[in-house]
Amino acid sequence: MSSIKVPPLGESIVEATVSRWLKKEGDAVAVGDTLVELETDKITVEVPALEAGVLTARAKGEGDVVAVGEVLGEIAAGAAAASAPVASAPAAAPAPVASAPAAAPVVAAAPSADAKVSPAAARLATESGVNTADVAGTGRGGVVSKADVVDALRTPQPAAAAAPAPAAAPAKAPTSAAGRETREKMTTRRKRIAENLLMSQQSTAHLTTFNEVDMTAITAFRERMKERVEKEQGVKLSFMPFFAKAACIALKSYPLVNAQIDGDSIVYKHYVNMGIAVASDAGLVVPNVKDADSKSVVEIGKDIGAVAKRARDGKLSMDDLTGGTFTITNGGVFGSLVSTPIINYPQSGILGLHKIQDRPIAVDGKVEIRPMMYIALSYDHRIIDGQQAVLFLVRVKELMEDPAAMLVL
Repeated sequence: MSSIKVPPLGESIVEATVSRWLKKEGDAVAVGDTLVELETDKITVEVPALEAGVLTARAKGEGDVVAVGEVLGEIAAGAAAASAPVASAPAAAPAPVASAPAAAPVVAAAPSADAKVSPAAARLATESGVNTADVAGTGRGGVVSKADVVDALRTPQPAAAAAPAPAAAPAKAPTSAAGRETREKMTTRRKRIAENLLMSQQSTAHLTTFNEVDMTAITAFRERMKERVEKEQGVKLSFMPFFAKAACIALKSYPLVNAQIDGDSIVYKHYVNMGIAVASDAGLVVPNVKDADSKSVVEIGKDIGAVAKRARDGKLSMDDLTGGTFTITNGGVFGSLVSTPIINYPQSGILGLHKIQDRPIAVDGKVEIRPMMYIALSYDHRIIDGQQAVLFLVRVKELMEDPAAMLVL
């Protein structure tokens, strides 16, 4: 008998929530099979079986909060135990397998484009030939999870001639008697996000300053270069890496914006790990581009694309999520015209980008229509004075309005 324990979860993370069991008591498991998924405030951790056998006990249920090293369940080890469920399978079970080729060629089915499918479920469905359009999702919002695909594989399929049974409706959270409200338990990640944002507001002297950027020059430069860069470097050139580069240069000029308070000391960071806020189905995450200050615009663009993809696919590592020194958040992609971003504590500053909008402005005494963007810097007024915050934002504005300057600095 061996215990399934909560593995180390990463820097400063001491607990997690049992998100979903993928194996039931009595199920056979092989080495490497994922037994249970744990959700932390940053990432989802899959706990694998370290030896073959049968899952004999699940000590923790879905939704339980567990600490590192705590026992999640028990496995009865041994090949004989692992093969027991296979021997007890009903004799009629092979029939659907034999009839499968007559119904359709045996190919790996791609996940349906219309279904909401988690990355882990999509991979398993593709490998196992399961059409996720036929799988009822029991995750939040009807998302098809890996466990749903596993259950679909366990359930014998009806013969081809049989009329398909109606799909089970997705499990919903309890509703009030009047049916006018729905109560849903907060995920661990959402709770931690709420706690961290509240801590940021309570632990810092929050202040925000604004400016606006004429995006004419950078838009023309990007249009001129994006096709060439994508062809030669494989990078889709967005505005974000330009802002990241401009912020890195401005942080070198005003290092307090990149510093942190530690007790009664100020810790200056002589490097920039640039955090990029990414909205995902599981909640907001802020992976960071390491040593962004030593990289070119194209290199920063490559790294941003890579970490954003890992965030959307649920494959971020703890290294991606720790060590950030400054953050950029772009509400403009959702249509935000202006906002006051909250500092990603314990950092001291966050740059907010917004929607590009054509507006009339005065240029050399004449009114012209230009693509303009409001930018905002929220900062910790305990260590950053208003003058430094304003000058930092002015520096970012100057660099974005003269992008050639970034190539020589």
